[in-house]
Amino acid sequence: MIDKVPITREGLEKLKQELQNILTVKRPKNIKAIEEARSHGDLAENAEYHAAKERQSFLEAKINELEMAISRSDVIEIDEVPTERIVFGTTVELRNIANNQNVIYQLVGQYESDPEDGKISVSSPLGKALIGNEEGDSIKIKTPGGIQEFEILEIK
Repeated sequence: MIDKVPITREGLEKLKQELQNILTVKRPKNIKAIEEARSHGDLAENAEYHAAKERQSFLEAKINELEMAISRSDVIEIDEVPTERIVFGTTVELRNIANNQNVIYQLVGQYESDPEDGKISVSSPLGKALIGNEEGDSIKIKTPGGIQEFEILEIK
């Protein structure tokens, strides 16, 4: 049985859009590039041909990866998420105790994780440590740079 992976509706739509873009824009464009490179003659010394074939392999792998992600996705409606405790879909404001900096993260599934955009996976070390906690709680997580401690300021 295939394990389902939690995802927001927005995250699933992004995956579907990316797949659609590859299927309808990038793949056909690359097929044309392969045909054009073929028309230039000797394929053994044709760098354009080899680059286009390599891009084709990358695109096919990405298509497979996206199709697998979409098929494994289990949409969780986040507008129904309680805010007493941290669960999938909640947005959390944290204070890093070491540097007194505040950060805001939304807990999402692994396919839509993007820390620079404020989205962390529930299966990441920080995501796992946050699940089930409440406002005012402190958590410690082991990172490559050492132990980090956060205080949970707000759950939205």
